[in-house]
Amino acid sequence: MAKKSNKDDIESEDFDIRTCELPKEIDERALTSGGYPYEKKLKDERYEEELHLLQIELVKMLDWLKKSGERIVTVFEGRDAAGKGGTIKRLTEHLNPRIARIAALSKPTETERGQWYFQRYIAHLPTRGEMTIFDRSWYNRASVEPVFGFCKPEETQAFLEEAPGFEAMLRRDGKFLVKYFLTIGREMQIKRLHERWRDPLARWKLTDIDFAAIKKWDDYSKAYRAMLSQTDTSAAPWTIIRANDKKRTRLETMRHFLGQMPYSGKDEALLKDVDPRIVFGASDYIEKGHVP
Repeated sequence: MAKKSNKDDIESEDFDIRTCELPKEIDERALTSGGYPYEKKLKDERYEEELHLLQIELVKMLDWLKKSGERIVTVFEGRDAAGKGGTIKRLTEHLNPRIARIAALSKPTETERGQWYFQRYIAHLPTRGEMTIFDRSWYNRASVEPVFGFCKPEETQAFLEEAPGFEAMLRRDGKFLVKYFLTIGREMQIKRLHERWRDPLARWKLTDIDFAAIKKWDDYSKAYRAMLSQTDTSAAPWTIIRANDKKRTRLETMRHFLGQMPYSGKDEALLKDVDPRIVFGASDYIEKGHVP
């Protein structure tokens, strides 16, 4: 059973999503955990209406992408169960998969482990008129790998020093590069992982890494803070999305993404009001004392 510490945080060393019932206090605090500013989820009617309009904009954007020959690289990182997959699914739902491709790489093979670290990701970069969305990316070297001891500290530090240069090369080559980090509160993470385990249709999403994520919360926080601080650059800035409410997450991510693209016929009224309560630049987010 999860317990509270003196600082009103979740002490989760004894919580196992496979055997424990979700404590009522975690369920009640999940939505507002981590300082999330809304006490109620977005209503379905408003969500469906805005989702439809934003997906129309995405189709328009993809038509521009195909005709212009531009290239887009989009990176999604974040906490386990933060909603990366669901957001990517809605973003690409009505897009031509030959043009808007999703790259979700499994753990590296023995051959890939012997290569330059960025090499296996380069193979998935888009050609003219295409977009690649990375569902997790090269930033594994700054997050899950150091947290679980899959790489040496000096390898992580070398990556943090090299990543800005790698991304600057992508930008100089003319690619649009957009990076999103989805963050959720600790109680919300516990609730979502618990729900996944209870759902036989969603259980396949869980790995040993997910089971251990609850106990590694602070380790991940330290790794993410270093990652965001050292790789948030003018060429490739991070955008933080507070993701406790999946519906708001999807809409605001789409709204922000579309706002970065110079396609014609853009519905400016629909895209102008990105929610400043849940969408942040990385430096602003960290400077305000928020934990990624």
